[in-house]
Order: sequence, then C-alpha cells, then structure tokens
Amino acid sequence: MKKFFAQLYIWVLLFLLYAPLVFIAIFSFTESKVLGNWTGFSTGLYRNLFTGRMDGGSTLMSAVENTLLIALIAAVVSTLLGTVAAVGIHNLRGRTKRVITFLNNVPMINPDIITGVSLFLLFVFLHFSQGYVTVVLAHITFCTPYVVLSVMPKLMQMNPNIYEAALDLGATPAQAMRKVMIPELKPGMISGFIMAFTMSLDDFAVTFFTRGTIGLDTLSTYIYTDARKGGLTPELRPLMTLIFLFVLILLVVINVRQAKMRKSPVR
Repeated sequence: MKKFFAQLYIWVLLFLLYAPLVFIAIFSFTESKVLGNWTGFSTGLYRNLFTGRMDGGSTLMSAVENTLLIALIAAVVSTLLGTVAAVGIHNLRGRTKRVITFLNNVPMINPDIITGVSLFLLFVFLHFSQGYVTVVLAHITFCTPYVVLSVMPKLMQMNPNIYEAALDLGATPAQAMRKVMIPELKPGMISGFIMAFTMSLDDFAVTFFTRGTIGLDTLSTYIYTDARKGGLTPELRPLMTLIFLFVLILLVVINVRQAKMRKSPVR
C-alpha cells in the first residue's frame, strides 16, 4: 500500500504540473479567442504567430525578441563573471571563503521582488536612465550567483594540481585558464549558462521594476499587461507550446548525451 500511494502521489503531482501545458497545446490548434472553447482544428494561430497577422502582433514579437536577446546577453556575461568568481571563491580559505559563499547564496534565496525593488532604488540613486541597459544589468546581477553555484562542484572535483602543473610547464596564467581549467569546468559552465538563460527568460519582478517607462516589454511583462486588459492574446498559446517543446527537446538531448558519456569506456 505504501508503494501504491507513493506512486499515486507522484502521478497526481505530474498530472497537476503537465495538464495545463497539454491543455494549452491542444487549444493552440483552434482559432477560438477563449481558451477552452473548441471551434474546430486549425493551425491559424501558428500562422498568425509567424506572419504577425494578429492584434498587437508586432508588440508580441518585439517582446519575444527582447526576451531572447536580454536572456542571451545576461547568460553569456553571467557565465563569464560567474566562472571567474567561482575560481576566486574556490581559491579562498577559511572564514573568508565561507562568508563570500554565504553572500553569493543570499541573492538566490532572496525574493525576486526584493531584488527588483533594490535594483530600482540603486538605479534611481545613481541617476541611471532606466531601459534596456538597466534590465540587462539587473538580469546579469541575479543570474551570476546561479552560475557560481553550477561551477563550484566542478572545481571541487578537479585535481587541484593541474593548474600549477601547467604553469610549471611554461603556460601563462591565461593559457592555463583557457587550455586546462576551462575544459575541466565546461560542463558546469554549460549548466550555469542554461540556468542563467532560463532564469532570465522566466523573470518578471526584476524586469518590471527596472525597465522604466519607455515601453520596453519582455514576454513576462507583455503577458502581465495583456492579462490586465481582461484576456490573453490567442497567439500566446502556440508560442507557449513551442517554447515548451524547445525546452523538452533540449533536456532530452542533454540527458541522452550524458547517458552516452557515462556508458562510453574511459580512455
């Protein structure tokens, strides 16, 4: 009975998590403006999404472009900063290392709304004109600790002597970093990049408080504004479906690749 209820609990939990996604995917193949009202199979919403023939089409696609570009910039920069920071933290000792590690973990535990308000007040204090730049800086700020968290385990697994060995063999510190440490840290850096990209893609509170009043919209703020008008643009349904499928395929590819690497013989 314990095994039965444990499995039942897992399946109920999975159903609650994935049923809304399946529901949205199904109703992305009908042109009804009301979610849940089936008016016949059609790919019209997908056609409207890619051609821009919809109410506020240019605004929605602009929000998607802003979201992807901001997420990409934030992920790349935070991956570089987070990797360097992780190496620095790893080389610290004693109480200083514990304090810096604790300070790195605080932004991840801190609620997003607190981070957003804090960055908003900071930009106002520094007289920064809020817009694209402040949003990118804010996303880099809250994404970097996640990269540090992803890279640190790889540093702990790495042989601590290989960097010094590279220096003894004539490599410069930059060459040792590029040719020795980065290949060792690459899995952690890739994980950190994906996590930073996902966190930036998903963020609402920080973006909302740092975008200013110039009309900059990301996907999350667009959906928020759209929902306040009394409904959601129907073309959001195929967009959400495509994003979910992209993430699902990416996860499957990564897991299959990791499984093959584990099965491959060590040379």
